[in-house]
Amino acid sequence: MRFIRTGDEPAHARTPLRARLWLASWGLLWTVGGTVAFVLAGRPGWAAACAALAAITVIDLALVIRHIRQGPHYQPGRDVPPYAPVRGRRR
Repeated sequence: MRFIRTGDEPAHARTPLRARLWLASWGLLWTVGGTVAFVLAGRPGWAAACAALAAITVIDLALVIRHIRQGPHYQPGRDVPPYAPVRGRRR
């Protein structure tokens, strides 16, 4: 497959959502584990930092799942062609 730069990639960028889903799940596992470990070790500051990261990860997971469920606009398959570049658009 050959990729051609059109100049409007940021407007039509696609994210590998399934990879992001698994990476966020892995991060959630580690942050929850870190929170538990720091609570057991008596380090409330580090436990709070890990809990805050876990909360951010949960929000990211929710957004990724929402985008996956919205269908091919956010998670196109191999049979969905790239978006057509915007032509004649003036700023």
